[in-house]
Amino acid sequence: MPAVEPPVYLHDIPLHEAWDRWIRALQEDGLWNRLGSEEIPIDQGLGRITAEPVWARRSSPHYHGAAMDGYAVAAASTSEASERRPIDLRVGDEAVYVDTGEALPDGTDAVVPVEDVEPIDPGPDRRSHGAIRIRKPTPPWTHVRPIGEDLVATELALPSGHALRPVDLGALAACGVTHVRVARRPSVAIIPTGNELVPAGAPAGPGEIPEFNSIVLAAQVEAWGGSATRYAIVPDDMGQIRSSVSSAAESHDLVLLNAGSSAGSEDFSASIIASMGDLLVHGVAVRPGHPVVIGMLRRAGGERKPRVPIVGVPGFPVSAALTGEIFVEPLLARWTGRPAAESPTVEGVLTRKVHSSAGDLEFLRVTVGRVGERMVVAPLARGAGVLTSLVRADGLVRIPPGVQGLEAGERVTVHLYRPPADIERTIVALGSHDLTLDLLSQFLAERGARLTSANLGSLGGLIALSRDEAHLAGSHLLDPETGEFNLAYVDRYLPGRQVVLVGMVGREQGLIVEAANPKNLHGLEDLARPQVRFINRQRGSGTRLLLDYHLQRLGLSPRSVQGYDREEYTHLTVAAAVASGRVDCALGIRAAAEALGLAFVPLFRERYDLVIPREHYESARLAPLLEVLRMREFREAVVALPGYDVSRMGEVIATKP
Repeated sequence: MPAVEPPVYLHDIPLHEAWDRWIRALQEDGLWNRLGSEEIPIDQGLGRITAEPVWARRSSPHYHGAAMDGYAVAAASTSEASERRPIDLRVGDEAVYVDTGEALPDGTDAVVPVEDVEPIDPGPDRRSHGAIRIRKPTPPWTHVRPIGEDLVATELALPSGHALRPVDLGALAACGVTHVRVARRPSVAIIPTGNELVPAGAPAGPGEIPEFNSIVLAAQVEAWGGSATRYAIVPDDMGQIRSSVSSAAESHDLVLLNAGSSAGSEDFSASIIASMGDLLVHGVAVRPGHPVVIGMLRRAGGERKPRVPIVGVPGFPVSAALTGEIFVEPLLARWTGRPAAESPTVEGVLTRKVHSSAGDLEFLRVTVGRVGERMVVAPLARGAGVLTSLVRADGLVRIPPGVQGLEAGERVTVHLYRPPADIERTIVALGSHDLTLDLLSQFLAERGARLTSANLGSLGGLIALSRDEAHLAGSHLLDPETGEFNLAYVDRYLPGRQVVLVGMVGREQGLIVEAANPKNLHGLEDLARPQVRFINRQRGSGTRLLLDYHLQRLGLSPRSVQGYDREEYTHLTVAAAVASGRVDCALGIRAAAEALGLAFVPLFRERYDLVIPREHYESARLAPLLEVLRMREFREAVVALPGYDVSRMGEVIATKP
């Protein structure tokens, strides 16, 4: 079938306008409200949304009950009791023993606790005492749960639009409700498309990508109260995609068509939607996620049936996940009758400058932590394909249209993914990257603390400390004049600041090369060979400074190294560049090389320290971290990684000044 040229083709419009178009279309088909309801047993109701008010069918409690173990009495019979003139009551006649929860006998309206009575003529148990003596009056309804104390029959138990919690289910059972009418779970079809996709877990060759967007989208739908159906991967064939969309539209309330939403030669989403219904939007001025497609599909069988909304979800994983948050969650909230999700917010200070497209609303992924009296906000990787940036993100900063960026130190509002309490227990580490930080993070998590880290390079970490943007910085800066690590740079970048250098690890630096070292590389002098492709670490990193120091000693110009100006930010990413065949070698640590099955040419040993301002070193926040550094289990876990020495781990190397 020939492609139908869509009337709206990749033309970015503001987010509010996209929503306005969609809402008008949904209203035309009666779809901008609850989809319907169903009645379910209350023991299946957790998390469901009430579709109508729930009224108590009986009072809770439905009788006057004892609130304590004691003796049920007529309160008036105790009114004259005192220490000097106690009153004796006959058990079984004037006083009746009751356990907590037991119904009060007729003619009684108060309970005297067992600890406030003196048995007279004791029997084998409390019910068979001959009499009891009391020494103070008991007012009416003391220690009694009267009828309807919790709920009175016909009283409102729960309102419509309420998400059922465990305690709600108990309250409903207590007031005689066995079934509850709840909003029907919207059914959502998720159709992944693309010739490059293979099922998650299947072997993936060059150019093949594990399909995981549908897993993320389905989990979002389920978390937001919908019922998700994941379709099998559909290749980039217009006929096959159209067939899957048509099938999904007949049996689902919403269709999510993943990938093919842009303007490439095999991006069919907009054309298919236009041919099967109404294309409302192709392109929204948000980033990530701008090539989103929104439309309404006609069902088979005529004009009388309501159309089915469809979202063409961009293929990049961050764009896909954020499209779910921006468009799918509010619609499912409307359909189930609950308020749209609102995340908590915190105010913080941005740690570095970020640029932004002036015409788009950007969702900037960030980490957040409290350093001293300030909340610091550190931007994460911004690529639409970097899903781990969402995994690591504590929240989002929304950069509005018309703003070309944000300055370092600017106050921003963060819409949190995590509870604020998590932010308050976070240790912020900036600076040099090392694999042991991931282990440290895991050990801290097991002890109720959080570690967030960003790879700024050793110099970047010291600068962050000077700006009070972190609790600590990882550093391995070699001073070429003294041969000592870190001390000279701490003096230079943190003058007058009280700082503690804590030993972390000794580690091997060398050339990371392909397995079997086919280029026969043995030292830095080999980098000058014309056929050797190299990749560098970023400016300000300790590895970059180490390289420059030794190139200078060898009399080699950086210009003689092919790839000197190509940069990556971690040891693992330079190792990945070698493993992929992009380059022949990189300078990095042994652990990164062996992690990816690469060969390693050892060249240098260095000391990697944690630089900690004294006020943080002595704080309760960092106490768990310092404790972990002294743990035998943690040291053993680090030693299990190749190329590490833990002989000085946790040791105070130096204090400044």
